[in-house]
Amino acid sequence: MADVNKEEFEKFISEHKGKRKFKQSVELAINFKAIDFSKQDNRLNLDVNLPNGKGKTKKIAVFASDKELIGKAENNDITVFHADELDAIGKDNKRLLSLLAYDLYAQPSLMPNIAKSMGQFLGPRNNMPKPLIGAVNFEDIISQSSKKITLKNRGKYLPTIHCTVGTEDMEIDKLYDNVNEVVSSIVKKVGNNKIRSIYLKLSMSEPMKIM
Repeated sequence: MADVNKEEFEKFISEHKGKRKFKQSVELAINFKAIDFSKQDNRLNLDVNLPNGKGKTKKIAVFASDKELIGKAENNDITVFHADELDAIGKDNKRLLSLLAYDLYAQPSLMPNIAKSMGQFLGPRNNMPKPLIGAVNFEDIISQSSKKITLKNRGKYLPTIHCTVGTEDMEIDKLYDNVNEVVSSIVKKVGNNKIRSIYLKLSMSEPMKIM
């Protein structure tokens, strides 16, 4: 697949950035065709490392009961939610909403309880915790969190994926490289002929079709 037209990309970003009192995200909407997402094997769950990062980083939080794991997390200034808090968090709408501010990770043994108490809230919002498998290096996790995005189906069988590729204050060349990394990763996964269209937008702008 050819790269996104750079001249049109630069013009669009330049025309729309700085129009709001907050820092807008730069986003993509990818629309698919001829893929039956009702079949589990066809559903997408693709991690992409943006070469120039996301422009802003979510805080990280960990669900844990293991003392060693808790100590490692606290030494890296990572928020810890203890195992005995799970049920209370799941019943508290305010605390559930606060979880959306974090990239969430969890001790694997706690995943069933997390799914039971919070899965109905976190699952549809694509924010279920990632299990911490093997030797845990929180420095690597923090570094990856600033770059990694996950392209995943949301809603019931919807043929559309949305993702953030940066923020409007990033250098245009860096945003451009991030967009092309996402587009090429999707094409590699599903093929050109399965993509109906791709649109670029800022948080509050009208979208521009780039494919």
